[in-house]
Amino acid sequence: MTRTITSIIAGSPVAGAAGGTIADRNPAQLDDVVAEVSLGDAGTFVAAARAARAAQPGWADIPAPVRGRAIAHIGRLVESNAERLAAIVTREIGKPYAEALGEVREIVDTCDFFLGEGRRLYGQTVPSEMPDKQLFTFRNPVGVVATITAGNFPVAVPAWYLVPALLCGNAVVWKPADYSPACGEALFELFVRGGGLPDGVLNLVIADGETTFAGLSQALDQRLVDKVGFTGSSAVGSKIGELTGRHLQSACLELGGKNPMVVTPSADLDLAAEAALFSGFGTAGQRCTSLGTVIVHESVHEDFLARFDKLTRQAPIGDPTRGVVFGPMLDEKFAERFEDYLGWVQPHHVVQGSSAVGRITSAHPREGFVGDPQAGVYYHPTIVDGVREDDAIFLNETFGPLVGVTTYVDLDDAIRLANLPGYGLSSAIYTTDANEAFRFRRGVSAGMVSINNSTSGAEAHLPFGGNGKSGNGSRQSGMWVLDQFTRWQSMNWDYSGRLQKAQMDVVDLVPDPAFRLAE
Repeated sequence: MTRTITSIIAGSPVAGAAGGTIADRNPAQLDDVVAEVSLGDAGTFVAAARAARAAQPGWADIPAPVRGRAIAHIGRLVESNAERLAAIVTREIGKPYAEALGEVREIVDTCDFFLGEGRRLYGQTVPSEMPDKQLFTFRNPVGVVATITAGNFPVAVPAWYLVPALLCGNAVVWKPADYSPACGEALFELFVRGGGLPDGVLNLVIADGETTFAGLSQALDQRLVDKVGFTGSSAVGSKIGELTGRHLQSACLELGGKNPMVVTPSADLDLAAEAALFSGFGTAGQRCTSLGTVIVHESVHEDFLARFDKLTRQAPIGDPTRGVVFGPMLDEKFAERFEDYLGWVQPHHVVQGSSAVGRITSAHPREGFVGDPQAGVYYHPTIVDGVREDDAIFLNETFGPLVGVTTYVDLDDAIRLANLPGYGLSSAIYTTDANEAFRFRRGVSAGMVSINNSTSGAEAHLPFGGNGKSGNGSRQSGMWVLDQFTRWQSMNWDYSGRLQKAQMDVVDLVPDPAFRLAE
């Protein structure tokens, strides 16, 4: 019997499906229904925010070191359930199992980093300009955090929000992607049971995007939400930023990318080609950090392209349980969008490798495909050479297994091309010249730079986030994310017994500027 997934508010499943019911299907095996999903409506989101508001003061009163121990317990429970959670990720979104295990490892790493931050939510003592007066600073939780996440990293990216938000003493409303509700339910259970979280501290809302936006708007109007975190497309992120801005809030936005990789004449071309394969086609090109365009020096263009094309031809693709480079699209709706992106391929472009472009089927096969292509939503990996800087395929994110290739003459030109689309999430350069590496770092607009590594791959103790169309400069991961989920409070304590006025009742030492040493 197919199980049902629904929202959970203040510890209780929400009865009914005010927003309707959908079938959650395995994109690698479309006849495999993972679950029936009861969607909430805008009122569901508001009710979750109200429950979080009621629970937050009690959670904030628990000492921060104890909250840190709760994070430690969550990490251990996730670790002991790693294989099962990874299997859910693979079944629900089609991510290859090895990648899914790596994603679960990211949760553990995040918990391991933050478990000690409960003892390091430091403020400062600051000297006053007046006697018998002390100055202090404190980190306070923001209050209620609403987190809306995408499904391409259905458990790791939510943990980037949930772990620090909870550690800092906030209550959370979490809305996972409507195409990864089973992952959402599983992670929710691990957090609640592992952390011993009181009812209402973490709430799960299962709803579609339009409904969620309406509910968030209502919750903000009712002053039930103090901070919004969103991971998803640049278009939706812009709308959320506008909505929160009307309430004088700044959302934490982690958005899409058109991530460049520059290949210089001194590069190790085999290594660069391997990185292009992994970052361009891993997760079927559906990462926010996926490689968008290879910007390769004209002198090594043909050599690099031949290596990249060869690796791509040889890459195993198909059933995500069987050791492939990539599996299906995350959901059929992404396949529909990807068809539009393929329409941006123009007559002046050169498609490398097999002439097959588009969906892999029995009538449109890929040699060496692993499994049954008819069973799921699979697409050919596509390398498009001859991309020009005014092409739609160069300027826009193409969420799927498509990589563009263009050439450059000198490094200044490469940096210009890397920045031209206006995104700024991740970037990479392959070079053995330290001068080129640091010139690129200084000139590129991306929030993350890799030298001789791919555009994909983040570590839990580094800041993650983008600029431009990739985000508003907010950062996740590491100690930097604490500024997203706390607010600084200053306090002055005057024990002089008199009213001392800052900048007015200040003793001033008198210098003698006319003094000169004797000759």
